[in-house]
Amino acid sequence: GLCLLVLRLFIGVHVFLVSCALPDSVLRRFIVRVMCSVLGLFVRQSDPRARDASARVFIANHITQFDHNVINLLTSCNTPALNAAPGFICWSRGFLELGAPGSRAELVDSLKEYSSHGANPPLLLFPEEAATNGRAGLLRFSSWPFSILDVVQPVALQVQRPLITVSVADSSWITELLWTFFVPFTVYQVRWMPPVPRRAEELSEDFALRVQELLAMELGVVSTRLTAADRTEHMKRLRHTSPLPFAPGSQPLAARPRVPPSRADVAPEEARIAAMAQRVKEVLPHVPLEVIRIDLAQTSCVDTTIANLLEGRVPFFPEGEEPATDLPAPSTSQAAAASGIQGSIATPLSKPAPKQFARSPVERHLSLQERKRALYDYARR
Repeated sequence: GLCLLVLRLFIGVHVFLVSCALPDSVLRRFIVRVMCSVLGLFVRQSDPRARDASARVFIANHITQFDHNVINLLTSCNTPALNAAPGFICWSRGFLELGAPGSRAELVDSLKEYSSHGANPPLLLFPEEAATNGRAGLLRFSSWPFSILDVVQPVALQVQRPLITVSVADSSWITELLWTFFVPFTVYQVRWMPPVPRRAEELSEDFALRVQELLAMELGVVSTRLTAADRTEHMKRLRHTSPLPFAPGSQPLAARPRVPPSRADVAPEEARIAAMAQRVKEVLPHVPLEVIRIDLAQTSCVDTTIANLLEGRVPFFPEGEEPATDLPAPSTSQAAAASGIQGSIATPLSKPAPKQFARSPVERHLSLQERKRALYDYARR
């Protein structure tokens, strides 16, 4: 793999220079496609005649960060750069530069003007707006690509690669390129589907959903309602979780057993618990630091400790308050929520938090739910 990587890096430079020197034509696509096969990129298409010559917008599922380059080896098309600033990197990766990234409305207007000129190549758009491995399902299609023209041609794309997973989550395009050069080969299978016109008085959202269902059926996957924003949020949570090893069959956070810490190396363990305690303290500033440390010593997980404190499984007195003599010890999240709202939460409630328990059980329950909801909102922020 390392020998292939080094050799293909030199060949890749030549492929880039050839693609820049030759004008866009059938001859250029043939030469670059043959040279890409030396790099381990093999492109197959089911039926070239199925591609509609009059189609101005291609809609494809997104698997790798080089999908637009691969389809460009089969037909001339342009993909606008959505999240990249104009420059040499954007141009060298084969994106269409439309100026600085702006709002989606400005982007749609620019693409409409681009498509109105018949001499321009067709547009290749990825409504998922994020790459997935394409094994389980499709992300929810954005509606803006379907606002440009009333007829689109779907393109079903599948990628296979031995030994190494295709499109690893949260990896950069440079990493994907190096893995492509490392493995023996990567096969791209392109299937052209019949053009899909917009129905009478059909909204762009419904049009996008209909094309998404057609592509999902062609690929044999599920058409999900998860968006690219959900994927980004999921990756953000994975980056901020505890660095403990994760098993696929592990229990949920609230049901994780408390594991005593190892005694092999006390100093690093104390430093790690102190760092985790500060993270918990930022979320729940009203909880005493010593209580956080004790629970972290048993759970070794920030999320589990936060869940234990919010749900009242760990008794504590909020900082800055003295335990009342005529009330039971606040061993539930009611005391935590009351202190959190009074001390550190600026979110206004429908009524101020009472300093003592209400007389009616119903009022106590409602007050608890309000303060708990506000505390959760503060923890999320």
